[in-house]
Amino acid sequence: MIYRPTITGAEHVPRTGPVILASNHLSFVDSIVIPLAAPRPVQFLAKSHYFTGSGLKGWMSRTFFTAIGAVGVERGAGAQAQAALDQGRRILDSGSAFALYPEGTRSLDGRLYRGRTGIAWLALTTGATVVPVGLIGTQEIQPVGSSVPRVRPVTVRFGEPLDLSRHGAPTSGRARRAATDEVMAAIHALTGQELADAYNEAPPHGALAKLADRVAPRERV
Repeated sequence: MIYRPTITGAEHVPRTGPVILASNHLSFVDSIVIPLAAPRPVQFLAKSHYFTGSGLKGWMSRTFFTAIGAVGVERGAGAQAQAALDQGRRILDSGSAFALYPEGTRSLDGRLYRGRTGIAWLALTTGATVVPVGLIGTQEIQPVGSSVPRVRPVTVRFGEPLDLSRHGAPTSGRARRAATDEVMAAIHALTGQELADAYNEAPPHGALAKLADRVAPRERV
């Protein structure tokens, strides 16, 4: 009611069945904007410490993140990254909608970075439909380093569903790379961001970044 976001293409999101909402990532508030704009409940992975605090502050954090569909996961590599991947797969296997950011971490300069192939592994393994999402203006609501959100215009664009199965099996690195590139091209068509022909190498700050590196560590060249 306050922000009055412009939302287009919501009809492209399947109302039932597993679906991955693959979005560009500009701000912390992206994980709030997407669940609010989507026409069905959406889950996403969030740092576990949002759910483990004590006292009133801890209760408020758990209540808020649970309400917007967050699922807590441990940050880290190795077994923790695999656990994050397994959690995403469980969400999709249950027939739910799952949001993630193929770039791995948010863009600090507004450019759209190359996608990590974790999204392709999940889509090809579960058979989930992928709906690209383009967010415009969220970096103005809460810029990096800002703790208080501002009222600014925001646009959420849902693109046409993508069937990535034609690219091949999830065990094929070439199939994962091609499928991921198709997703990123669809996101770019929605946002018009300048392309950065590179991976976003900012220090990973979330489980999804670790997840992507764990899935395809050899495909970052």
